[in-house]
Amino acid sequence: MEKNIGEEIKVKGEELLKKVKEIVHQGNIRKIIIKNVEGKIMLEIPLTVGVVGAAFLPVLAAVGALAALAMDFKIEIIKREEDQANKDNQDQSQSQ
Repeated sequence: MEKNIGEEIKVKGEELLKKVKEIVHQGNIRKIIIKNVEGKIMLEIPLTVGVVGAAFLPVLAAVGALAALAMDFKIEIIKREEDQANKDNQDQSQSQ
């Protein structure tokens, strides 16, 4: 059974777009939720395998518009637990 795990990071407005791009390129992300510092959801981005390139440009434009507000944000990253477990196993086998 696949479960989701999450983590939350804080970023400044000018760092938001860059950080979202980095997160998307990780590839094992199910969803990105961008919140203001009070915890109000500003943008929720569901990610599926293969959503890259031109199909993702409107989402990046929306993230850029949020970043222009020059606020502090929290990014909640929802990962697939199964993928995280596989990564941990790979990391362990490479270190041996």
